Amino acid sequence: MLMQNLLVGGVLVALAFAIHFAGLVGLSALIRRRSAAHVNFSTVAGQGLGIFFILMSLFALHSLEIWLFTVAYLLLGVFSDVETAVYYSTTTFTTVGFGDVVVDKDWRMLGAAESVIGFLLLGWSTAFLVSISARVRAFEARIEQLDDPD
Repeated sequence: MLMQNLLVGGVLVALAFAIHFAGLVGLSALIRRRSAAHVNFSTVAGQGLGIFFILMSLFALHSLEIWLFTVAYLLLGVFSDVETAVYYSTTTFTTVGFGDVVVDKDWRMLGAAESVIGFLLLGWSTAFLVSISARVRAFEARIEQLDDPD
């Protein structure tokens, strides 16, 4: 059973990574395209909407990755209902792990794999968001230099 856990876990981890990678590449391309189109990020509202869009996109990516594991749990028969499967997947992916819902011994390594990839992907998203925020701050500084006559 351990080999089956590792195989299924490895495939799901690779798929979750691919989803996240594609999502971040897509977001980066969209941000570059919007910058090239001279979208006005110089206003507080423009910056706020941009950051909000990025946050919602990251939330959607993580939701998709959580649902990937949820569907796997259901297909493998680990859980019999969607609510329990998505709850377990969410608490595992986010490494909260309340412990009120646990998997059978046969599939607990799959839960551990989800926890590790969730931890890494959440960290990657945080780094991406910090990078975007730094770009916004750098843009603000350039605008302030243009506005400052001294």
